[in-house]
Amino acid sequence: MTEPTFSLPQRPALLTRTGWTAFILTLLVVCALAPLLNLTVPQGSVFHLSDFAVALLGKIMCYAICALAMDLIWGYTGILSLGHGLFFALGGYVMGMYLMRQIGADGNYKSNLPDFMVFLDWKTLPWHWMLSESFAATLVLIVLVPAVVAFVFGYFAFRSRIKGVYFSIITQAMTYAAMLLFFRNETGFGGNNGFTDFKRILDLPIATPSMRMILFVMTGCTLLAFYLFARWLVRSKYGRVLQAIRDAETRVMFSGYSPLPYKLSIWVISAVMCGVAGALYVPQVGIINPGEMSPANSIEIAVWAAVGGRATLVGPILGAFLVNGAKSWLTVTAPEFWLYFLGALFIAVTLYLPNGVLGLYQSLIQKWKGRRA
Repeated sequence: MTEPTFSLPQRPALLTRTGWTAFILTLLVVCALAPLLNLTVPQGSVFHLSDFAVALLGKIMCYAICALAMDLIWGYTGILSLGHGLFFALGGYVMGMYLMRQIGADGNYKSNLPDFMVFLDWKTLPWHWMLSESFAATLVLIVLVPAVVAFVFGYFAFRSRIKGVYFSIITQAMTYAAMLLFFRNETGFGGNNGFTDFKRILDLPIATPSMRMILFVMTGCTLLAFYLFARWLVRSKYGRVLQAIRDAETRVMFSGYSPLPYKLSIWVISAVMCGVAGALYVPQVGIINPGEMSPANSIEIAVWAAVGGRATLVGPILGAFLVNGAKSWLTVTAPEFWLYFLGALFIAVTLYLPNGVLGLYQSLIQKWKGRRA
């Protein structure tokens, strides 16, 4: 009598054939079509992609990375963070420090120190500026600074088993406290004005159309790379444990898994993603100040994920484009109604679209297929 054999289910493909087709088309649009329409098509043509559109789309793609990071921590792990704006701003400040050093003696005061330090009568750079002149060190710090802050905060919070609304409140308090700290002039981060008036990156002019397009392509490729990484992550055994923690953390503990390393690691990963997004955001927008740490910005990240559809990866990206596209339009046509629209949108999604816009689209497609059948 032969003993029955058991085999584990095969790991699903990273993307379906349709998914890979959409991914490659998106990559071609970002890396080939957009540069072609912006740099070669004449400005008077209807097919010309303006510099304003390039800057706006680049900024929204940075926001989409934050929404994707929020989906990993909230949609797949069940941890609602209202403080991810802090990690976004930390990555932006690290890049901003490097860009300020790139100004050199071309500032208003013709000093190698940043203008705000000369205005405050500082004679030397603070200790935390010592590595800001190196681009390689800046790249390392863009990852390391948000990771360290997230690890220290997350270790003590998750070890104490703080969860639910209490965790959301302390993340909001964390980013608010950091915002107040960065507002102070003596911290060496530019105070209320922050960093601006950037001139060069890697000794190349930053305000040229070609450099703007390079930053745009880098942002789009980073977003697509993070999407593939997140999809690989959630479809692995690690991702299944995260979803089990989201659905029944107590059962996961009884099954022999400790939730702490899983929650802490995905928390750090999402923080690093936001830091990278902030670093790409600053040279395209041209400014970074403590306002990026405001609790309202962190709440907006959660709104993007909720509007697009949690635990879908594509949904939060879609939500970031929809909400920020509407924001860009409404703040010009009816700026006094933007906040009312945002609040009404979040309430409507919470009450009537628990799966977001992508969930509504999928349900409509299923109903249409059912009727055809």
